[in-house]
Amino acid sequence: MAKIYPELSRTFSEYLLIPNLTERECTPDKVNLQTPLAKYKEGEESRIKLNLPFVSAIMQAVSDDQMAIALARLGGLSFIFGSQTIESQAEMVRRVKRYKAGFVVSDVNLDAESTLEDVLRLKKESGHSTMPVTADGSSTGKLLGIVTSRDYRLSRTPLDTKVSEFMTPLSELIYAEDGITLSEANDIIWENKLNQLPLVDKDGNLVSLVFRKDYAEHKENPEELLDSKKRLLVGAGINTRDYKERVPALLEAGADALCIDSSDGFSRWQEDCLRWIRKEYGEDVVVGAGNVVDEEGFRFLADAGADFIKVGIGGGSICVTREQKGIGSGQASAVMIVAEARDRYFEETGYYLPICSDGGIVYDYHMALALAMGADFMMLGRYFARFDESPGRRLVVNGSYVKEYWGEGSDRARNWQRYDDGSAGGKMHFEEGVDSYVPYAGKMQDNLDVSVAKIKATMVSCGSIDINEFQKKARLVAVSPTSIVEGGAHDVIRKEKGQMHQ
Repeated sequence: MAKIYPELSRTFSEYLLIPNLTERECTPDKVNLQTPLAKYKEGEESRIKLNLPFVSAIMQAVSDDQMAIALARLGGLSFIFGSQTIESQAEMVRRVKRYKAGFVVSDVNLDAESTLEDVLRLKKESGHSTMPVTADGSSTGKLLGIVTSRDYRLSRTPLDTKVSEFMTPLSELIYAEDGITLSEANDIIWENKLNQLPLVDKDGNLVSLVFRKDYAEHKENPEELLDSKKRLLVGAGINTRDYKERVPALLEAGADALCIDSSDGFSRWQEDCLRWIRKEYGEDVVVGAGNVVDEEGFRFLADAGADFIKVGIGGGSICVTREQKGIGSGQASAVMIVAEARDRYFEETGYYLPICSDGGIVYDYHMALALAMGADFMMLGRYFARFDESPGRRLVVNGSYVKEYWGEGSDRARNWQRYDDGSAGGKMHFEEGVDSYVPYAGKMQDNLDVSVAKIKATMVSCGSIDINEFQKKARLVAVSPTSIVEGGAHDVIRKEKGQMHQ
């Protein structure tokens, strides 16, 4: 007979935190959210510490180089999706490592044969109105000119008009040679009343753009996650199929951390991958593994050489693994069980292995609960997919702005390296993820600032000023379905926002 666990498998929504005494010196401005990413020995420090306990999911719809740059600048880390060619993933890593604050590599480009129809299509897909025109239509081609919304009139310019006829040509552009500082670039922008300044190399090839509107955003961020050379940190996802080719390429490109991407990490394939990395690179490479939901899975990956372990099966908003295969666990229960296993492992071995809560977070307060229950940091997909910085297209659906969001287990992701039936050329016959939309939420920093403020306020109410203290002091209570309803606005008629007071 199958073993049946007596405890209920619970979600974050089934718990609340009981407040502790808040001392006078315990205020949100004193809360420190720094947290370890990689395994470390007792008495030592982790090789990589996150300044905020957030990493973005290893998904096509979430983590590309633009997301990696934006999140690292705020103190978190992205793991660039691995369901692409080794070459394109490595190039994304390189772009993050080459990034200099304020210098934007153009991701929407045209060639001279492009038409106004192409301009409008790209503007709708990307939200960008400034588009460089290069000889080959790439972000690094020879600069020919720039198209902005001021260069055409929809009522008078035919859609088939070539951009070469209405762009601002290079001869009329003010540009600068690559190598100048951000301060110098901004001086040129302000002195010449420009909206953007293209930077080119000595051969006239486009290198990057500096925008007037980004001036305030490019001041040094004290939470930036930087390596010893003052470059942004970036992670990358790997799989258990082509890791012998992918890992060397990603490390050569500059990846600071790797993570095996799988819905179920309790497997010999992950063990093989981890042991190969340790054999080839020793302890020099930071690599995470997962996902698991119990102590056996945690111990297996810890013993195989993982630096951190992801927790959660089937809890993601677009994940239907539980529905399709009947495996998984409520996320809150999984985090608490694996956190206890991690603490026992630390007592026995003297090595602390951070755990990452992956999935199941719907509301901001769930983030605080995940940390209180023992997670060192969280991996989020839906949360980050809503922002300008994610790769998904922004669309209007039923009158509302949305962004596309699809799972790595969906047919759209075509992640054959992760889902097949083991036969030669075989593929799985069902999906473990869905293709969907999420409400568009604007800039990441605006939203992340609110989420961080809520986490800090919760920690203060629990008398804690860092994550370690929060986990030691946290007191949790399971709540009934009725008390969940009671926790929100109820038995009132809510006013619409902006409604005038009489």
